[in-house]
Amino acid sequence: MRSSLAPGIRLITSFSRDSWYRGFTLFMTFLFYTSYHLSRKPISIVKSELHRNCSNVLRPPNFNVTNNETWCDWPPFDQDNYQKLFGALDNSFLVTYAIGMFISGIFGERLPLRYYLSTGMVLSGFFTALFGLGFYWKIHSIWFYVFAQMMNGLVQTTGWPAVVTCVGNWFGKGKRGLIMGIWNSHTSVGNILGSLIAGMFVSSAWGLSFIVPGIIIAVTGILCFFFLVEKPEDVDCSPPQHHAPAETTLTAPLSPCVFVQENPEQEPLLQDCCNTEEIFGSPSHGPVNGTVMPEPSGEEPEAISFMGALRIPGVVEFSLCLLFAKLVSYTFLYWLPLYIANVAHFEAKAAGDLSTLFDVGGILGGILAGVVSDYTGGRATTCYAMLIAAAPMLFLYNRVGQYGLGTTIGMLMLCGGLVNGPYALITTAVSADLGTHECLRGNSKALSTVTAIIDGTGSIGAALGPLLAGLISPTGWNNVFYMLITADILACLLLSRLVYKEVRGWCGYSTRQRGFKEI
Repeated sequence: MRSSLAPGIRLITSFSRDSWYRGFTLFMTFLFYTSYHLSRKPISIVKSELHRNCSNVLRPPNFNVTNNETWCDWPPFDQDNYQKLFGALDNSFLVTYAIGMFISGIFGERLPLRYYLSTGMVLSGFFTALFGLGFYWKIHSIWFYVFAQMMNGLVQTTGWPAVVTCVGNWFGKGKRGLIMGIWNSHTSVGNILGSLIAGMFVSSAWGLSFIVPGIIIAVTGILCFFFLVEKPEDVDCSPPQHHAPAETTLTAPLSPCVFVQENPEQEPLLQDCCNTEEIFGSPSHGPVNGTVMPEPSGEEPEAISFMGALRIPGVVEFSLCLLFAKLVSYTFLYWLPLYIANVAHFEAKAAGDLSTLFDVGGILGGILAGVVSDYTGGRATTCYAMLIAAAPMLFLYNRVGQYGLGTTIGMLMLCGGLVNGPYALITTAVSADLGTHECLRGNSKALSTVTAIIDGTGSIGAALGPLLAGLISPTGWNNVFYMLITADILACLLLSRLVYKEVRGWCGYSTRQRGFKEI
C-alpha cells in the first residue's frame, strides 16, 4: 500500500517552480534593501552622543576639562553650531543621493543588475565603516565626515532602482500593492535594526555603530553577487502579466487616449496614455490601426530615455508629491531620536529605541496603503487620504505626544503609518505601475529609469527636510512641525488632478461626455 505524502512535502510541492523563484527573489531583495537602510540609520542615533549636556555625565577621575558642558562631546560637534553641522552631515549624504539617483536609473537599465547592486552594496559598506573609523583614528575634522557621507550617498543610489526593477520583472500588476506593501517593510525593518545595532555601541564606542552595519551591508552584497536572479527568463520561468489581456483598442493616438471595450454594452474606459513616438523617438512599434502593439518577440526592448519617462502620465505628479512626502519622512528619520531626547529627556539609547516605533507604524501603514489601493484601484486617492489624515496627527503628536509613555507609543506608530504609507506606496507599487505603463508596449526597460526619477525627486525633499530642520530647530521644535505639516499639505495638493480623475472613474464618467467617438 502506498504511503501518504508527508504534510510538509505536500505543502512544498503545492507551489510551482515559478512561485518558489518569485518568493526567493522577493526575500533576497527584501534582505538587500534592509541592509541599505540599516547602514543609513546610525547617524541619527549617534547625533545625541556626539553632542550632549556633559554636566549630567559622570566624569572620569583625574580628567581635566576646560568646559564643564562640552568636555564629553566629540569635536567639532562640541560648538554652539552643532545643529548646523549635523544638518551638513545629513545633506552631504542626501544631496549626493538625490543627484546620483537620476543617473543611477539610467545605468540600472543598461548594466547587469546583479553586478551593479552587489558593487554598490560593498562600496556602501566601505564608506559607512569609514565614518566610524573616525572614532578610532581620532579625527575631528568635519570635512572627513562630510566626505564619507557624500560618497556613501552616491553609492547608495545603486539600491532602490535595482531592487524595484528586479521585483517588477518578477511580479505582475495583480496584487502588486499588497505584495510591495509587505515587501517595502524592508525600509522600516532596516531602520529598526539599524537603530538597535547602533544603540548597542553608541554609549561605549560610537565608531562601532557605523562599522558593524557597514560590514553587514558588504556581506549582503556578496550574497547578492552569488544568488540574485534578475529576470524570470534567466531561469526559464514564466514572465509576469503586467497588464490585462489586450481587449481594448485605441481611438486617439495622442495623450490623452481613450480605451474602449469591444463590448458595446460596457462603458468605455477612459485612461491617460502617451504617444509612443514621443517616448521612444521612433514610430517603429507605435500604435498600429488603433492598437497598442507589444515588442516583437526575440527583439531586445529599447531602454527608455529620461525625457520619455517624464512623459508617462502620472510620473511628474507622483514625483513632486513624493518630494514633500519624503521631506517629512526623512526629517523624522534623521531628527526624531534627537527630538525625543530633547523634549522627553531620554538617554541616547532609549531615544533611539523609542524612535523605532515610528518605523513599526510605517510597516503597517505601507501594507494598509497597498491593500486599499489594490481593492479600490486608486493609488493617488489612497495616498491623498493618508496625507490628509497625517497633517492633524503631526500637530497632535507635537502637542501631546510626550504626555506619558503610552501616548508617545501610540502617536509615534500612528504618525509613522500615515507618513510612511503614501511614501511606501509611491516608491513601490506606483513606480512599478508607471514603469510598466500601457504606453510602453510591454517594455519593462523603463522600470529603473521611472523608479529613479520618482525616488530621485523624492530625495530632493529628503535632503531639504533635515536641512530645514537643522536651520529651524534652534527657533523651537514647534516651527519644525509647522514646516512638516505644510509639506504634507503640499503633497496632497499635487495629487489633486489624479485624485479627481480616479473619483470620476469610480462615478462612471463616460468618454461620450468628452466628445470622443465611440467604436
